[in-house]
Amino acid sequence: MQYSEPENRQSTEEDTMLQQVPNRKPPPEQTGSSCSLVFLASASILIGLATGAICGVFRLFLKGLETARTDLALRFLHGSPWEGCFLVVGVALAALVAVEMVRRFAPLASGSGIPHVEAVLSGVAVPAPWVLIPVKFIGGLLAIGSGLALGREGPSVQMGAAAANTIGRLLSLGQADCRALLAAGAGAGLATAFNAPAAGAVFVLEELVGRFEARMVCAALGASISAILISRGILGGQPDFIVFHQVLPEAIAKQLFFVMTGLMTGLLAVGYNRTILAALRLADRLPVSIPVRAVLIGGLAGLVVWLDPHLAGGGDWITQAAINNTISWRIIPALFVFRLIFGAISYAAATPGGLFAPMLALGALSGLACSFVAQILSPDTALAATPFVIVGMASMFAGSVRSPLTGIILVMEMTGSSDLVLPLLSGSFAAMVVAGALGDTPIYEALRLRAATGRR
Repeated sequence: MQYSEPENRQSTEEDTMLQQVPNRKPPPEQTGSSCSLVFLASASILIGLATGAICGVFRLFLKGLETARTDLALRFLHGSPWEGCFLVVGVALAALVAVEMVRRFAPLASGSGIPHVEAVLSGVAVPAPWVLIPVKFIGGLLAIGSGLALGREGPSVQMGAAAANTIGRLLSLGQADCRALLAAGAGAGLATAFNAPAAGAVFVLEELVGRFEARMVCAALGASISAILISRGILGGQPDFIVFHQVLPEAIAKQLFFVMTGLMTGLLAVGYNRTILAALRLADRLPVSIPVRAVLIGGLAGLVVWLDPHLAGGGDWITQAAINNTISWRIIPALFVFRLIFGAISYAAATPGGLFAPMLALGALSGLACSFVAQILSPDTALAATPFVIVGMASMFAGSVRSPLTGIILVMEMTGSSDLVLPLLSGSFAAMVVAGALGDTPIYEALRLRAATGRR
């Protein structure tokens, strides 16, 4: 079934991947023969090794580019305006090259890529060809590395899925097994992006396929474990964020502060989802082509890099600063609004890049703000800010993506904070309740629905 497009509507990842409105979760597989569980497990390990190598090198190069970008920006910070123009033009050109690569060679590489993976698993889109991997790899490095507020998980998930599909076809596996391995490869990509193997496996079961089956669990675990073994050999095994041990309040009444954090962050997560969708609708109405739009957004990102390089990119610096409680409460509202708008505009550029890392940075700011509120409400109790920040990260994920278990495990692995299980559960629960009560659609479902109905 084909959908007509408005006159100014421009092709993006979602336009190419869908032909009808998908169900939230895929139907059970009914086509293709199944191989033995041992063979499926062996194939998942092979896919994990390939995904870990690809995404591990991707993240290694991305770290190098982010360091070089920051060093260059700090060098030019107090220089002449011509040096600032060099940064602005450089980032604009990087965005242009990234979007042109996508348009010419792999249109499915636009944006996050996770909606496309979910559409494939729902049976309403075809898997991406192998050529997506180099396009997503190089385009992601150009877009994210130059300073657009995009996450590394989207490219990693889609590259893992593309690698899995390619290997599955080479092994002449049936459709059911190819889809299981595709989901496992996507989870391995997420595991590599955040050094979080358990989160990668749970992401497959909770978000991508929505069911716990022995074969799917086996494939997801095998791919995530083997991917992490390779990526840790490339990147090291340290958590993404440095968190010092914090003493948590034991009183039940004090635990309610984490519920408050979830309620507030859930409300902000709804605003985040709607801002992303509004930015995409606005971008469609602009009387410019996608390349021109990418240049304009890239130029804006270059200006941000020049003025303060720490505010550009995925937002890991902001998240770490929030964990360290080194951000003044006075600037949190302005910083949150800035990153919210900058992230939405960056996603509208149609370059490769995801949503998770910018989303987690916003959650960290929300949690930090809630810690200051808790101190005001209970001034006689020592309440460390760090637990609130970590709960805010998981709550933002739960409220936006609506996959709370993935968010909780992801944040625990990224911060090494396994002692925060109860606060994380409380905050994520509250965020889910708020988002559901407001009738908000999970972000990836909203992206797929918007594309399928031909509306922004």
